[in-house]
Amino acid sequence: MGGAVELHHVVDGPEGAPVLVLAGSLGSTLEMWRPQVAALAGAFRIVRLDHRGHGGSPAPPGPYRMADLAEDVLALLDRLELPAVAWCGLSLGGMVGMYLGSTAPERLTSLTLCCTTAHFPDPQPWADRIAAVAAGGTEPIADAVVARWFTPDWAAAHPDQVAECRAMIADTDDAGYLACCQAIEVWDHRDQLRSVAVPTLVIGGAEDLATPVEPHARTLADGIPGARLEVVPGAHLATIESAERTSTLIAAHASP
Repeated sequence: MGGAVELHHVVDGPEGAPVLVLAGSLGSTLEMWRPQVAALAGAFRIVRLDHRGHGGSPAPPGPYRMADLAEDVLALLDRLELPAVAWCGLSLGGMVGMYLGSTAPERLTSLTLCCTTAHFPDPQPWADRIAAVAAGGTEPIADAVVARWFTPDWAAAHPDQVAECRAMIADTDDAGYLACCQAIEVWDHRDQLRSVAVPTLVIGGAEDLATPVEPHARTLADGIPGARLEVVPGAHLATIESAERTSTLIAAHASP
């Protein structure tokens, strides 16, 4: 609300290469995409961004709505003089992507939706999280949130990466995180899925407890015309847990 904000972003890869925008989950920063930068920056011009209220981006007063986050993205594309880009979003980033795919499809050449949803049937967990962050900030919820980002075995084998992701959550601006939760709490794009007019790949994490393949990824694949579903090992941040497989899928779908 109140107009677009100037999103913090980082650009990697050669000038003149096809542009791929990467947008992450609630509570993450653009650093969550490092595995994809390492794998794809030779073939793509990669633009990673922090949503409003996250990382290095401003946190204007809330509540936010998905339209606000999408407006921020369109303003960024305009500043970078990018008429159309390939989009890959995970969780919150996927929600923004499907919103753009139905309201501004001319700005996207392709759409990859990772571990995301068009709707959460039960808003109570979001109301509870909003209340928790309002009372104590993001630090007290960080352990519970990051526990759902990775499978237990993977987390045990990669403690440094888990600790880094936990710090992302704890360091997210409290008000910005809460306002993004408010956007997710009321998010329902199911009736607009048929109007997503962009070639779409849906990637689901087989062990994702936050947005399980059934029904979340399946609803997207069934509702978006021509969409294809791929399921990979991993929990909610499958782009990290199954980095090689997801990077291969993203590259193949985003290539012109």
